[in-house]
Amino acid sequence: MRRNILKLFSLYIIFLNSLFFASDFRIKSLRIYSANDQSSFPVIYFSDLNESKIQIEFDLEGSYIPNLNIVFKLCDKNWMPYENAFLANIGKNTEYNLWISRLPLRVKGAQYHYQGVFPNQNVSFPYSGKWKFFIVDPHNKNKIYGEGKFYVVYPEVKLSASIEKLRSQYSNQELAILGRSIGISTSFILPDSLYSFYVKGIEIVENYKIPHSIFIDRENQSQDKFFEWNGSNRFTFVIQNLRPGNEYRQIDLTDINFYNQQNVNAHYDGIETSNLFKQNFRDFNGGSYLVDYFDEYSEYMNVNFRIRTPENVINPIFLVGSFNNWEVQPEYELFDDDGLLNLRIELKRGIYDYVYVTGEIVNDQIKNIDWNILEGNFWETKNEYNIFLYYASQEKGGYDKIIGYLKINSGEQWRN
Repeated sequence: MRRNILKLFSLYIIFLNSLFFASDFRIKSLRIYSANDQSSFPVIYFSDLNESKIQIEFDLEGSYIPNLNIVFKLCDKNWMPYENAFLANIGKNTEYNLWISRLPLRVKGAQYHYQGVFPNQNVSFPYSGKWKFFIVDPHNKNKIYGEGKFYVVYPEVKLSASIEKLRSQYSNQELAILGRSIGISTSFILPDSLYSFYVKGIEIVENYKIPHSIFIDRENQSQDKFFEWNGSNRFTFVIQNLRPGNEYRQIDLTDINFYNQQNVNAHYDGIETSNLFKQNFRDFNGGSYLVDYFDEYSEYMNVNFRIRTPENVINPIFLVGSFNNWEVQPEYELFDDDGLLNLRIELKRGIYDYVYVTGEIVNDQIKNIDWNILEGNFWETKNEYNIFLYYASQEKGGYDKIIGYLKINSGEQWRN
């Protein structure tokens, strides 16, 4: 009897330890990109061998290697996972028992690393559309430690697109630079195997700004977003008054001679200012490039961003970039230190695109985001636009299917 009590007590202690250690780690530098280029847009495009796979990688900060799974789910056009069992891809939707490697002992800020390429023998993506992945506890899939978004495209329709330089009228001549805009027209011919009634619309993602994509909805048109249809199989979707913006700012932490301490300033050569009238150099179109994870100098640093803004910019200012997946978040608001705005964040050694934006916090949400007032707006900016065509598929109970994809670069368009 006593022996049985001891066994039960031991099992109880093990159970408590498992609960304690289940969250005794942190995922850091979580990224997803096309497998051949770590600064590329996360799309699996099965018509291009160079974009037929995606790679997921991240660091782990903790005292042990946890047991983790990655679950993949098909989503609707608003990134909501389907609960339809026919779309769950059961048996091929989970990567089990992730192979996690030890980082060099010298690396500060993380101890372990994972990288995986998909699809593979365990995971497939049979449906064309938006997908999300979730890093979960294998014993409780509702316990999510990290997640990410990507696109899968089995093309059925060939898209063509053009970009046109436009100009909006502003009454304030001081902001005439913000009047520069562009229009994008996307055309296609629907094959006989598809029904024009089920064409839903076009989504455009500028560079890496997935959280701020633009949807040209067939059902909801406006003066700036509309479509043309010949009543048969020819469509053209148009969006106007898009600001081209500026090349992104960049922080390059790869030089170990300048960035050789735990706490550093983002730019050792001075304090940043507004780029409203200054054109920046070429960027990664919103991506990032990190030092090899197994380099002994691929460590984490506390990086302080500092900017002195014009007096007429009175709204809160936020830091946004490739390090937070281009999501404008309240925790990235800069604080005022006697006229100098500051924010310190932890970054792994590498190169990151970023900008400063203004906005207003309303119920913990950022509203009225202005991407250009501190960054400028130039027709010469070379942006990458990822264009997706959506179709209301009636298969498997129905889902938002991507039937066309095209990537265009405004710089290439201007040369043509």
